[in-house]
Amino acid sequence: MPTITCSQTICIHTQTPPIELTPSSVENIHHDGGTILGSSRGGFDIDKICDFIKSKKIKQLYVIGGDGTHRGAFKIHETCMERGLHVAVAGVPKTIDNDVDYLDRSFGFLSSVEAAQSAIRAAKVEASCNLPNGIGIVKLMGRSSGFIAAHASLGSGDVDLCLIPEVPIVLEGPTGCLPHLWKRVKKKGYAVVVVAEGAGEELLGASTETDASGNKKLPQIGEYMKKVINEYFKEQGEDATVK
Repeated sequence: MPTITCSQTICIHTQTPPIELTPSSVENIHHDGGTILGSSRGGFDIDKICDFIKSKKIKQLYVIGGDGTHRGAFKIHETCMERGLHVAVAGVPKTIDNDVDYLDRSFGFLSSVEAAQSAIRAAKVEASCNLPNGIGIVKLMGRSSGFIAAHASLGSGDVDLCLIPEVPIVLEGPTGCLPHLWKRVKKKGYAVVVVAEGAGEELLGASTETDASGNKKLPQIGEYMKKVINEYFKEQGEDATVK
């Protein structure tokens, strides 16, 4: 009963042979980042996938990835049912974004939080060494979910401001981000800001463009925050070194 393990929804096709997973081939896999199976955006060809499944007489299909990959897995399941192919399709939630519904935690999330803290530490060193008013901005992955940004900020203890998609950004006023940053910089001499890549749509608007997989492109929140922070400090009569 042949079984194929694939990464993303593109990897089952006739041009690339399956990779046989054996105990010896995965003996040290837990020490390596990335994926030995490969990953890509776009190129989902349901006819080619189902033809491959039929030609190889596959009865079990394990699809590894995030929300987009699981949408593809469901499409494969539906098409196999329509074609009368008796294939068990199992989805394995492996996404650093931790944004698959009904799951408390997906594979890869904790590793991403740990790696993100290294970037935060580097931003702290950079900000604290740039005078006057050094500010380091770290943009973290996660698309429309702020789990990585929030957990990395909480775990770090070095973050003065964390912006996530789930909470609208308020720039001015008594609860605004910019006055808060000003106070932190005046108190410590520097500040560290973490922004999730999907934050700021309420300020910059939702993009109508999509990538190869059909996911909408996200606002350039990091560049925008750098701009407004510089402008705010100038309004206060001072310069900020924002990186």
